[in-house]
Amino acid sequence: MDFAKIISAVEGVQHPAINASLTTLGILQNVDIDPDSNKVKATFAWPFDGIPIRDMLIASVSNTLSNLGVGFEFDEKIMNEEERQKFLQIEQANWKGM
Repeated sequence: MDFAKIISAVEGVQHPAINASLTTLGILQNVDIDPDSNKVKATFAWPFDGIPIRDMLIASVSNTLSNLGVGFEFDEKIMNEEERQKFLQIEQANWKGM
């Protein structure tokens, strides 16, 4: 299992409407590689409840890992105020639209 390749792939998953990765935006957090189960575990932190592209973002990470032969498990949470403000600043500076 090539940890560097997995981390690089995960960090390369871009938001479709914002010119930034999901990790840079703080949407994908706590990425942990479990070599015993050949799985990546992570947390999706959403800036708001009911994100319309939630499933698309989850699938983009899941598909990236699946292409590497790695499983994926995740949990979800809503960002705290500090995380949300950081997200909104990055979103505003890097918005490209869909």
